[in-house]
Amino acid sequence: MALDQESCLPCRDGAPLLDAAELAELLAQLPGWLVVDGHHLQKAWSFADFQQALDWLNRAGAICEAEGHHAEFSLGWGHAGAEVYTHKVDGLTRADAVLAAKLDGA
Repeated sequence: MALDQESCLPCRDGAPLLDAAELAELLAQLPGWLVVDGHHLQKAWSFADFQQALDWLNRAGAICEAEGHHAEFSLGWGHAGAEVYTHKVDGLTRADAVLAAKLDGA
């Protein structure tokens, strides 16, 4: 099943962090996403103007609410960015890759 078709499973304390091999496999399915310090996923998008960036952010925020998994966002004229990690375990889990894939479709 494609990552964007999965659901973000609720995280619990002690949920397993992704190891390097798992992360590499998932990252291959997430074009443009970067792993930063082995801790979080990050991506930036470009838009024609502020309104398009804001519209994307609103769609992305709705996805986060629906999944119960929330990204950190940045927004400016013609650009938006997202940073994704699992706050409860302070690192990357499969749910982060699922959310990243869903944000690509926002």
